[in-house]
Amino acid sequence: MESTTSGSEVGSVIVGVDGSESARHAALWAAVEAVHRERALHIVYAADTDGREAYVSEAGIERECKAGRELLDDIAAVVREQHPGLDISTELSRGAPAPSLHRFAGPHGTIVVGNRGLGGFTSLLLGSVGLKVMAGATSPVIVFRGIDNGAEKATVLAAVRDENDLDVARYAAREAVLRKASLRMLQVWNVLQSVGNVVTMVDGLGEMAGEQVHHLAAVADRIRQEFPCLTVQLDAEKSVSVAGVLVEASQHADLLVMGGRRSPGDIGPTLGRVTHSLVHHAHCPVQLIPRQDREQRSTS
Repeated sequence: MESTTSGSEVGSVIVGVDGSESARHAALWAAVEAVHRERALHIVYAADTDGREAYVSEAGIERECKAGRELLDDIAAVVREQHPGLDISTELSRGAPAPSLHRFAGPHGTIVVGNRGLGGFTSLLLGSVGLKVMAGATSPVIVFRGIDNGAEKATVLAAVRDENDLDVARYAAREAVLRKASLRMLQVWNVLQSVGNVVTMVDGLGEMAGEQVHHLAAVADRIRQEFPCLTVQLDAEKSVSVAGVLVEASQHADLLVMGGRRSPGDIGPTLGRVTHSLVHHAHCPVQLIPRQDREQRSTS
């Protein structure tokens, strides 16, 4: 059976840089990801000058573009030294960061951004650019969250709810194969979502939990068929906090892969609550797979 994430459908790795240390680390991590995939690495700096031409002098715009080109050359040189065989290109965009990265990624590329800190909470807060990139993405986005000791866990974690998350599981399986790692599929059932039923049918709680596990097993069976050499582990947990369980599990993974259900919001799409929590607090990089189905809820 052919996987929907075959090599021909997985494009280049695109990483956004802006001069921050977080973005620099993200670029180095993205280079390793490109090596795993045997794909090119595109390093992008979005100067965002097109929208400021009316109130920024031509000399000021040129200085910013010059600084951007120097930054791109510097990071590309470091990456080439570490990965001499990697196909690397750089691009200075005069547009805004989020739409520039979306444009370069196209339908099959994967965008990598750093988790940028605000104020004194550098380990917790994702910058506004990263949030905009994730909220508006139509291709996979990875938020790089640095790991203190850098030790690999040889595990890719997939947050899976039911059969609608089959594509998420496929992406996670491919990442696991590329890393020569195992795949852990974790389903977290939020018991509060069924509280109305539980109050009147306490005896049905076990049956409802069993149904949730059945959905997870169905997804796992498909993944085992499509990736027969991959070690797949299934886990299901009940909790009042889906995000809390996934954050804890991320301590033992090299990558957390999840689908994103997004709400429209008043000024454009916004991340769901669980997704928002994970990109702020996960202990490993988080890969968001945009959902293409009709279900656009605000929770993950």
